[in-house]
Amino acid sequence: MKPDITSANRILSRKIRLCQSRICLLFLLGLILSAPPSISSGQDLTINLESLKSISLDKLVIIDTRPKYKYLLGHIPNAIHLGKWQDFTQKVKGVRGLLIENPKFIVTKFNRYGIHPNKTIVIYGEPNDPWREDGRFFWMFERFGFDKVAIFEGGVKKWKNLGNRLEFGPAKETAKSLLTPKDIRLNHGVAADQQWIMKRLGSKTLSIIDNRTREEYQGANPYGSSRGGHIPSAIHIHWPDFFLSNGHMKSKTELLNILNQFNITYGKEVVVYCTGGVRSAMAYFVLRYLGYNVRNYDGSWWDWSQNPELPIELS
Repeated sequence: MKPDITSANRILSRKIRLCQSRICLLFLLGLILSAPPSISSGQDLTINLESLKSISLDKLVIIDTRPKYKYLLGHIPNAIHLGKWQDFTQKVKGVRGLLIENPKFIVTKFNRYGIHPNKTIVIYGEPNDPWREDGRFFWMFERFGFDKVAIFEGGVKKWKNLGNRLEFGPAKETAKSLLTPKDIRLNHGVAADQQWIMKRLGSKTLSIIDNRTREEYQGANPYGSSRGGHIPSAIHIHWPDFFLSNGHMKSKTELLNILNQFNITYGKEVVVYCTGGVRSAMAYFVLRYLGYNVRNYDGSWWDWSQNPELPIELS
Protein backbone atom coordinates (compact mmCIF):
# COMPACT_ATOMS: atom_id res chain seq x y z
CA MET A 1 0.00 0.00 0.00
CA LYS A 2 1.41 3.39 -1.02
CA PRO A 3 1.89 5.93 1.77
CA ASP A 4 -0.59 8.85 1.82
CA ILE A 5 1.82 11.62 0.87
CA THR A 6 -0.85 14.33 1.02
CA SER A 7 -1.91 13.40 4.54
CA ALA A 8 1.68 13.24 5.71
CA ASN A 9 2.37 16.68 4.25
CA ARG A 10 -0.66 18.12 6.04
CA ILE A 11 0.53 16.70 9.37
CA LEU A 12 4.03 18.04 8.80
CA SER A 13 2.64 21.44 7.84
CA ARG A 14 0.57 21.60 11.03
CA LYS A 15 3.61 20.72 13.14
CA ILE A 16 5.66 23.43 11.45
CA ARG A 17 2.93 26.01 12.03
CA LEU A 18 2.61 24.94 15.67
CA CYS A 19 6.36 25.21 16.16
CA GLN A 20 6.43 28.62 14.51
CA SER A 21 3.58 29.78 16.76
CA ARG A 22 5.46 28.65 19.87
CA ILE A 23 8.62 30.37 18.70
CA CYS A 24 6.67 33.58 18.05
CA LEU A 25 5.02 33.32 21.47
CA LEU A 26 8.36 32.89 23.21
CA PHE A 27 9.80 35.78 21.22
CA LEU A 28 6.91 38.07 22.16
CA LEU A 29 7.13 36.99 25.81
CA GLY A 30 10.81 37.84 25.79
CA LEU A 31 10.07 41.29 24.44
CA ILE A 32 7.47 41.89 27.13
CA LEU A 33 9.77 40.80 29.95
CA SER A 34 12.72 42.84 28.68
CA ALA A 35 10.76 45.98 27.85
CA PRO A 36 10.90 48.94 30.24
CA PRO A 37 7.90 49.63 32.43
CA SER A 38 5.19 51.65 30.72
CA ILE A 39 5.96 55.26 31.54
CA SER A 40 2.25 56.04 31.38
CA SER A 41 1.86 54.02 34.58
CA GLY A 42 3.34 56.93 36.51
CA GLN A 43 0.50 59.30 35.69
CA ASP A 44 -1.39 58.33 38.84
CA LEU A 45 1.47 59.83 40.89
CA THR A 46 0.27 63.30 39.91
CA ILE A 47 -3.29 64.51 40.16
CA ASN A 48 -5.13 67.24 38.26
CA LEU A 49 -7.77 69.60 39.59
CA GLU A 50 -10.73 67.69 38.19
CA SER A 51 -9.58 64.40 39.70
CA LEU A 52 -8.80 66.04 43.03
CA LYS A 53 -12.28 67.53 43.27
CA SER A 54 -13.90 64.23 42.33
CA ILE A 55 -12.64 62.40 45.45
CA SER A 56 -15.05 62.44 48.37
CA LEU A 57 -13.61 64.01 51.51
CA ASP A 58 -14.00 60.85 53.58
CA LYS A 59 -11.60 59.10 51.18
CA LEU A 60 -9.09 61.94 50.82
CA VAL A 61 -6.30 63.58 52.82
CA ILE A 62 -4.65 66.72 51.41
CA ILE A 63 -1.30 67.66 52.94
CA ASP A 64 0.29 71.10 52.67
CA THR A 65 4.07 70.78 53.12
CA ARG A 66 4.92 74.49 53.01
CA PRO A 67 6.06 76.35 56.13
CA LYS A 68 3.29 76.64 58.74
CA TYR A 69 2.94 80.43 58.39
CA LYS A 70 2.23 80.09 54.68
CA TYR A 71 -0.35 77.43 55.40
CA LEU A 72 -2.13 79.74 57.83
CA LEU A 73 -2.13 82.57 55.30
CA GLY A 74 -4.04 80.47 52.80
CA HIS A 75 -4.25 76.82 51.79
CA ILE A 76 -6.35 74.48 49.67
CA PRO A 77 -9.64 73.84 51.53
CA ASN A 78 -9.54 70.85 53.90
CA ALA A 79 -5.74 70.56 53.60
CA ILE A 80 -3.87 69.74 56.79
CA HIS A 81 -0.40 70.76 57.93
CA LEU A 82 1.42 67.68 59.16
CA GLY A 83 4.53 69.53 60.29
CA LYS A 84 8.03 69.78 58.85
CA TRP A 85 9.91 66.89 57.28
CA GLN A 86 12.26 67.01 60.28
CA ASP A 87 9.34 66.12 62.57
CA PHE A 88 9.50 62.60 61.15
CA THR A 89 13.25 62.18 61.51
CA GLN A 90 15.71 61.24 64.19
CA LYS A 91 19.40 61.68 64.87
CA VAL A 92 21.25 58.37 65.13
CA LYS A 93 24.95 58.25 66.05
CA GLY A 94 25.32 61.88 65.03
CA VAL A 95 23.53 61.47 61.70
CA ARG A 96 20.58 63.78 61.06
CA GLY A 97 17.61 63.27 58.78
CA LEU A 98 16.98 59.55 59.27
CA LEU A 99 13.32 58.63 58.94
CA ILE A 100 11.56 57.44 62.11
CA GLU A 101 10.13 54.06 61.18
CA ASN A 102 8.56 53.11 64.51
CA PRO A 103 4.94 52.11 63.73
CA LYS A 104 3.65 53.40 67.09
CA PHE A 105 5.12 56.84 66.43
CA ILE A 106 3.64 56.91 62.92
CA VAL A 107 0.20 55.84 64.14
CA THR A 108 0.17 58.54 66.82
CA LYS A 109 1.02 61.20 64.24
CA PHE A 110 -1.40 60.03 61.57
CA ASN A 111 -4.45 59.20 63.67
CA ARG A 112 -4.85 62.83 64.70
CA TYR A 113 -5.59 63.73 61.09
CA GLY A 114 -7.57 60.75 59.86
CA ILE A 115 -4.70 59.43 57.73
CA HIS A 116 -5.13 55.82 56.63
CA PRO A 117 -3.79 53.65 53.74
CA ASN A 118 -7.32 53.19 52.40
CA LYS A 119 -7.48 56.92 51.61
CA THR A 120 -5.91 58.84 48.75
CA ILE A 121 -3.06 61.05 50.00
CA VAL A 122 -2.56 64.21 47.93
CA ILE A 123 0.51 66.32 48.68
CA TYR A 124 1.50 69.78 47.54
CA GLY A 125 4.31 72.14 48.42
CA GLU A 126 6.16 75.29 47.41
CA PRO A 127 7.09 74.77 43.74
CA ASN A 128 10.26 76.89 43.80
CA ASP A 129 11.53 76.07 47.28
CA PRO A 130 15.21 75.02 47.21
CA TRP A 131 14.41 72.00 49.44
CA ARG A 132 10.92 71.05 48.25
CA GLU A 133 9.33 69.05 51.04
CA ASP A 134 6.45 67.58 49.00
CA GLY A 135 8.86 65.06 47.50
CA ARG A 136 10.10 63.98 50.92
CA PHE A 137 6.54 63.49 52.18
CA PHE A 138 5.66 61.57 49.00
CA TRP A 139 8.60 59.23 49.53
CA MET A 140 7.82 58.93 53.26
CA PHE A 141 4.28 57.74 52.61
CA GLU A 142 5.51 55.21 50.06
CA ARG A 143 8.11 54.03 52.58
CA PHE A 144 5.30 53.50 55.10
CA GLY A 145 3.47 51.29 52.61
CA PHE A 146 0.82 53.70 51.35
CA ASP A 147 0.03 52.99 47.70
CA LYS A 148 -2.41 55.80 46.88
CA VAL A 149 -0.15 58.84 47.05
CA ALA A 150 -0.01 61.69 44.51
CA ILE A 151 1.41 65.19 44.16
CA PHE A 152 -0.71 68.15 43.06
CA GLU A 153 1.79 70.07 40.96
CA GLY A 154 1.66 73.84 41.18
CA GLY A 155 0.17 73.86 44.68
CA VAL A 156 -1.70 76.87 46.03
CA LYS A 157 -0.70 79.15 43.16
CA LYS A 158 -2.14 76.79 40.56
CA TRP A 159 -5.27 76.26 42.70
CA LYS A 160 -5.86 80.02 42.83
CA ASN A 161 -5.04 80.60 39.16
CA LEU A 162 -7.73 78.08 38.23
CA GLY A 163 -10.31 80.19 40.03
CA ASN A 164 -10.61 78.35 43.33
CA ARG A 165 -10.96 79.87 46.78
CA LEU A 166 -8.50 79.36 49.63
CA GLU A 167 -9.09 78.44 53.24
CA PHE A 168 -7.35 80.34 56.05
CA GLY A 169 -6.19 79.62 59.55
CA PRO A 170 -5.68 76.31 61.36
CA ALA A 171 -6.96 73.02 59.98
CA LYS A 172 -10.51 72.00 60.68
CA GLU A 173 -11.15 69.10 63.01
CA THR A 174 -10.96 65.81 61.13
CA ALA A 175 -12.36 62.42 61.99
CA LYS A 176 -9.76 60.34 63.76
CA SER A 177 -8.64 57.26 61.84
CA LEU A 178 -8.39 53.77 63.27
CA LEU A 179 -4.87 53.21 62.05
CA THR A 180 -2.94 50.56 63.98
CA PRO A 181 0.77 49.64 63.97
CA LYS A 182 -0.13 46.58 61.86
CA ASP A 183 -1.31 48.92 59.10
CA ILE A 184 2.23 50.31 58.70
CA ARG A 185 4.05 47.96 56.37
CA LEU A 186 7.46 49.34 55.51
CA ASN A 187 8.25 49.19 51.81
CA HIS A 188 11.90 48.15 51.77
CA GLY A 189 12.11 48.54 48.00
CA VAL A 190 12.10 52.35 48.07
CA ALA A 191 14.97 53.00 50.50
CA ALA A 192 18.74 52.54 50.53
CA ASP A 193 21.41 52.79 53.23
CA GLN A 194 25.20 52.51 53.52
CA GLN A 195 25.23 48.73 53.53
CA TRP A 196 22.88 48.41 50.56
CA ILE A 197 24.97 50.78 48.46
CA MET A 198 28.37 49.36 49.43
CA LYS A 199 27.21 45.85 48.55
CA ARG A 200 26.49 47.03 44.99
CA LEU A 201 29.01 49.85 44.53
CA GLY A 202 30.77 49.48 41.19
CA SER A 203 28.08 47.25 39.71
CA LYS A 204 27.10 47.97 36.11
CA THR A 205 23.47 47.46 37.07
CA LEU A 206 23.48 50.33 39.59
CA SER A 207 23.22 54.05 38.85
CA ILE A 208 23.82 56.53 41.68
CA ILE A 209 22.59 60.10 41.23
CA ASP A 210 23.79 63.01 43.37
CA ASN A 211 21.00 65.64 43.35
CA ARG A 212 22.86 68.39 45.23
CA THR A 213 24.38 71.48 43.62
CA ARG A 214 27.43 71.09 41.42
CA GLU A 215 29.51 72.83 44.11
CA GLU A 216 28.44 70.33 46.76
CA TYR A 217 29.13 67.43 44.40
CA GLN A 218 32.67 68.76 43.90
CA GLY A 219 33.37 69.14 47.62
CA ALA A 220 31.62 72.23 49.01
CA ASN A 221 30.15 71.61 52.45
CA PRO A 222 27.40 74.15 53.28
CA TYR A 223 25.30 71.91 55.55
CA GLY A 224 27.80 70.69 58.12
CA SER A 225 28.66 67.27 56.71
CA SER A 226 31.72 65.46 58.07
CA ARG A 227 33.50 65.46 54.71
CA GLY A 228 33.07 66.99 51.27
CA GLY A 229 32.77 65.15 47.97
CA HIS A 230 30.44 62.53 46.57
CA ILE A 231 29.87 58.77 46.50
CA PRO A 232 32.22 57.07 44.01
CA SER A 233 30.71 56.56 40.53
CA ALA A 234 27.81 58.89 41.33
CA ILE A 235 26.78 61.16 38.47
CA HIS A 236 25.51 64.66 39.08
CA ILE A 237 22.00 65.84 38.19
CA HIS A 238 20.82 68.84 40.20
CA TRP A 239 17.21 68.05 41.12
CA PRO A 240 15.74 71.31 39.65
CA ASP A 241 16.97 70.14 36.23
CA PHE A 242 13.90 67.87 36.17
CA PHE A 243 11.48 70.80 36.57
CA LEU A 244 10.22 73.87 34.77
CA SER A 245 10.37 77.33 36.35
CA ASN A 246 6.74 76.99 37.52
CA GLY A 247 7.59 73.86 39.53
CA HIS A 248 5.96 71.40 37.15
CA MET A 249 7.91 68.45 35.83
CA LYS A 250 9.34 68.71 32.35
CA SER A 251 7.82 66.50 29.64
CA LYS A 252 8.56 62.78 29.76
CA THR A 253 10.63 63.10 26.60
CA GLU A 254 12.78 65.82 28.17
CA LEU A 255 13.16 63.86 31.42
CA LEU A 256 14.20 60.68 29.62
CA ASN A 257 16.69 62.64 27.51
CA ILE A 258 18.34 63.93 30.70
CA LEU A 259 18.64 60.40 32.12
CA ASN A 260 19.73 58.82 28.84
CA GLN A 261 22.70 61.21 28.69
CA PHE A 262 24.09 59.29 31.66
CA ASN A 263 23.03 55.84 30.48
CA ILE A 264 20.44 55.56 33.25
CA THR A 265 18.26 52.87 31.74
CA TYR A 266 15.22 50.92 32.87
CA GLY A 267 17.23 47.76 33.44
CA LYS A 268 19.23 49.33 36.25
CA GLU A 269 18.59 50.00 39.90
CA VAL A 270 18.84 53.70 40.70
CA VAL A 271 19.74 55.34 44.02
CA VAL A 272 19.27 59.07 44.54
CA TYR A 273 20.80 61.08 47.37
CA CYS A 274 21.49 64.65 48.44
CA THR A 275 22.38 65.98 51.91
CA GLY A 276 19.51 64.59 53.98
CA GLY A 277 17.21 62.79 51.55
CA VAL A 278 14.91 65.77 50.89
CA ARG A 279 16.05 67.20 47.56
CA SER A 280 16.74 63.68 46.32
CA ALA A 281 13.17 62.73 47.22
CA MET A 282 11.99 65.07 44.44
CA ALA A 283 14.24 63.17 42.05
CA TYR A 284 12.85 59.93 43.48
CA PHE A 285 9.35 61.16 42.64
CA VAL A 286 10.36 61.99 39.06
CA LEU A 287 11.97 58.60 38.47
CA ARG A 288 9.01 56.82 40.05
CA TYR A 289 6.76 58.79 37.72
CA LEU A 290 8.80 57.56 34.76
CA GLY A 291 8.65 53.96 35.94
CA TYR A 292 12.23 53.43 37.12
CA ASN A 293 13.32 51.07 39.89
CA VAL A 294 14.53 53.79 42.25
CA ARG A 295 15.43 54.14 45.93
CA ASN A 296 15.95 57.24 48.04
CA TYR A 297 18.91 57.24 50.43
CA ASP A 298 17.43 59.23 53.31
CA GLY A 299 20.68 59.37 55.28
CA SER A 300 22.37 60.73 52.16
CA TRP A 301 25.59 62.71 52.49
CA TRP A 302 25.11 63.42 56.20
CA ASP A 303 25.22 59.67 56.73
CA TRP A 304 27.82 58.66 54.14
CA SER A 305 30.35 61.37 54.97
CA GLN A 306 30.45 60.65 58.70
CA ASN A 307 31.76 57.11 58.21
CA PRO A 308 35.53 57.39 57.58
CA GLU A 309 35.63 53.84 56.23
CA LEU A 310 33.42 54.71 53.28
CA PRO A 311 35.09 55.93 50.07
CA ILE A 312 34.48 59.37 48.60
CA GLU A 313 35.47 61.16 45.39
CA LEU A 314 36.32 64.80 44.78
CA SER A 315 35.99 66.28 41.30
